[in-house]
Amino acid sequence: MQTIKLGDTGAAVEDVQQRLATVDLLAKEDVTGVFDEKTAEAVRAFRAKVGLEPGGKVDDKAWSALVDASYHIGDRTLYLRMPYFHGHDVLELQQALGALGFPVGAEDGIFGAFTEDAVRKFQRNMGLPSDGIVGAYTYETIRNLAHSWQGKKALNIPMNLGFARASEVLEQNALCLFGTDDFTRGVASRMSNLGLATNPSSKILSADSLLVQPDEKMLLVHLVLPNEQATVEHVPRVSFEPDETLALRMAPAISAAYRKQRPRMIVELPGKSWEDAGESRSMQHYAITLLDALCSALEQR
Repeated sequence: MQTIKLGDTGAAVEDVQQRLATVDLLAKEDVTGVFDEKTAEAVRAFRAKVGLEPGGKVDDKAWSALVDASYHIGDRTLYLRMPYFHGHDVLELQQALGALGFPVGAEDGIFGAFTEDAVRKFQRNMGLPSDGIVGAYTYETIRNLAHSWQGKKALNIPMNLGFARASEVLEQNALCLFGTDDFTRGVASRMSNLGLATNPSSKILSADSLLVQPDEKMLLVHLVLPNEQATVEHVPRVSFEPDETLALRMAPAISAAYRKQRPRMIVELPGKSWEDAGESRSMQHYAITLLDALCSALEQR
């Protein structure tokens, strides 16, 4: 971006001023669209607050930090991805979850694996779909509990990361995930991103993210939709539903796949929609559930 500085005018300046006002460093009446000395002083204060080099200009680093700082809880949908979501809204979410008894580890404003696990536990506790996605329903539930968490510190509860995506499983098992249409390829890509978000050394990758051809020892996991025929016969085929027993049913299928010269298995998704959710949210739900089940099954080998 072009550096915004003293004397500049226009919409970009007004955007900066609005964000400075959001973080209580500039009065609302000083949001004029003119980068004056008051704005420069507010920028200096902000840069000092977030640990940037001194100065009264808004460069790339200052703008990125200002955007992060001006998010508030509920402003955007949050979920585990690579690169991680980060910002003041994530910090507020972490503080709310911690005060409600769902520890997130370090309250660092970064939506990582511990935060996602805390979200899922909170969702289960409140009878919501436990997909780790902080969207409208989860935000509404958190807002309804504001009296229980606002102004309160996190409860001192030991961390226990209970979900199955253990780092060693992701790092020690080489899998290639792939689909044959846009939806199944999307699920495979999201599974790969979730694995990398949890452990950057993850070897559970989508075909699209592989830099080389998969070797003969890599387990190929083919995601299909109902009635979709596989191109290779006599391959273990696991149905996604019921998802409560998915990991249990995957374990013997993985063992059978590894007995083949070229290990391969099929996972059949129930369709392109989960509980009337949109396509993107359905992809994310299937990706989370499948990755948990895969890692849990691989731990049993």
